[in-house]
Amino acid sequence: MKVEIYSDGSARGNPGPGGYGTVLRYVDPKGEEHIREFSGGYVETTNNRMELMGAIVGFEALKRPCEVVFTSDSKYVVDAFNQNWVGSWLKNNWKKADKKPVKNVDLWKRLLAAVEPHEVTFVWVKGHAGHHYNERCDELATTAADSDNRMEDRAVE
Repeated sequence: MKVEIYSDGSARGNPGPGGYGTVLRYVDPKGEEHIREFSGGYVETTNNRMELMGAIVGFEALKRPCEVVFTSDSKYVVDAFNQNWVGSWLKNNWKKADKKPVKNVDLWKRLLAAVEPHEVTFVWVKGHAGHHYNERCDELATTAADSDNRMEDRAVE
């Protein structure tokens, strides 16, 4: 099963109110398109945490192993996989090359668990450049960041 996941994160200040937006797209064998959208807002968080949450929510929505193309304007998320930062962090007990601790380890661990059963290609797109699903994710994320129905992010650093 081939699935496309698009996600984006947003924060009004860093830290500040934030949100994520995620779109899952699947075309079934009959050629019918299926779209699911997710979003959530937080009272105080960071942009990077919201980028991670957008990815996590998309992968956690998958109920069985899939071939996934994950697309985001977040170099933080995409490069962590494409440049194997994650592998180095794991090997070095969640320390970066400069020996400082990796931030947002709680969400990185959650994302790694969510990604694990899938065959994933990570794709970066330029933000705010007219990519349909990236623009939709941005709209979902910013709407969630601005909503009155935001959650607490207890682990914000």
